Amino acid sequence: MMSSEKIIQKTIAFVKEQLINAEGGHDWFHIERVYKNAQLISKSEHVDTFTVALGALLHDIADSKFHNGDETVGPKIARKFLFKLNVDSTVIEHVISIIENISFKGGKEVQKFRSPELDVVQDADRLDAIGAIGIARCFNYGGFKNRAIYNPNIKPNLRMSKAEYKASTAPTINHFYEKLLLLKDKMNTKTGKKIASNRHSFMELYLKQFYNEWDGNA
Repeated sequence: MMSSEKIIQKTIAFVKEQLINAEGGHDWFHIERVYKNAQLISKSEHVDTFTVALGALLHDIADSKFHNGDETVGPKIARKFLFKLNVDSTVIEHVISIIENISFKGGKEVQKFRSPELDVVQDADRLDAIGAIGIARCFNYGGFKNRAIYNPNIKPNLRMSKAEYKASTAPTINHFYEKLLLLKDKMNTKTGKKIASNRHSFMELYLKQFYNEWDGNA
């Protein structure tokens, strides 16, 4: 039987291969940062670290944004891969549940599954969406989708349904208000909340500077 360490090594190699040409905000380096964040948060949580590791490594194996909105692709790929490695079926189903429930999806969806392991991976993923790297990822994706940086005439929409959120073509700055600035209050763990608070403050400072420059005041 393959050891947990060997399975994690093979999973890392698999994810690197799968995401070789991925968009810069959802590439291997994003996965690596989430994996490291999850390991850090796990130190102060009572969780199964093996499940957390696999959940973090596979959470974006096929992000629905890059598969015509299909949310079933990622779980299918992850299940097939883990099954090939003879990972325990209970662990596989837990990892699949993490993948299926980690996403923000506009922030109004009722999460159908909860576990301490999901809490850790979700916090780790959300931390990479805020702060300095979160800002870089946000604008990288906006550029990838050819969106405007900012348009004062298009206001943020905080009442979007899941479908509207996924279909949005709004300027990138709007995404700060529709998602990034909301994440601090949606963190699950003590460590996640502490790190998120610092990164949230940085984003507020950034936006203040952005508007000053936009208006020709700085």
